[in-house]
Amino acid sequence: MSDRPALRIALLEDDPEQSAKVSGWIEDRGYLVGAYSSAEEFQRAFRKSSYDVIILDWMLTTGSSGLEVLNWVRKTLTSDIPIIFVTSRVAEEDIVTALQAGADDYLSKPVRQHELLARLYALARRAQPESEVLECPPYVFNTSNREVLLNDEPIKLTEKEYELALFLFRNRGRVLSRQHLLTSVWGTSAELNTRTVDTHASRLRKKLNLLATERWKLTSIYQHGYRLEEHTSPG
Repeated sequence: MSDRPALRIALLEDDPEQSAKVSGWIEDRGYLVGAYSSAEEFQRAFRKSSYDVIILDWMLTTGSSGLEVLNWVRKTLTSDIPIIFVTSRVAEEDIVTALQAGADDYLSKPVRQHELLARLYALARRAQPESEVLECPPYVFNTSNREVLLNDEPIKLTEKEYELALFLFRNRGRVLSRQHLLTSVWGTSAELNTRTVDTHASRLRKKLNLLATERWKLTSIYQHGYRLEEHTSPG
């Protein structure tokens, strides 16, 4: 069994029966689901949390449409979070519209369980790559022996510091909520305060030199979480 953290899936679906069915399929696969019935509820949740993959229903009975939510995600969030668009609209121009707006995949209703899970799994592998070696110069993570090198020198980290560092580098550029980090690094059953994340993040800044003056910096996002980003040289 894989020891990789469970993926967090956000589902926007206003049909309660459909939402419960799809959520059940996803949870049976071992993923975590945040299900929302309106665009407004979905957007409020994203201001407090973060996810690995999004499933959007196009036709919503009230408020903004799924297409408007898709545009909001792409304009508001700095990540390239994978998005699956689900709808009963199957005209070619609709598919083109969704893909041009930033959807990564497109499923027609009625959604079939095995097809949805296969598409989710494909996007999940993109969100959490399986490579044993992750190189983000001057850092190298070797997941086979759980070692991290900084300028070719091994850095001594605790187990959770290593897991947090690896997760941050795998999701570099993304804003990750504290709850997302707790779930992914400490496990879904962990009864921990979000201060645990802050403490470990502070240690990583020192041990891995993730400071504003360095090539990579770990930034705290007020009332939300953290983002690991790389400085880019002008020109």
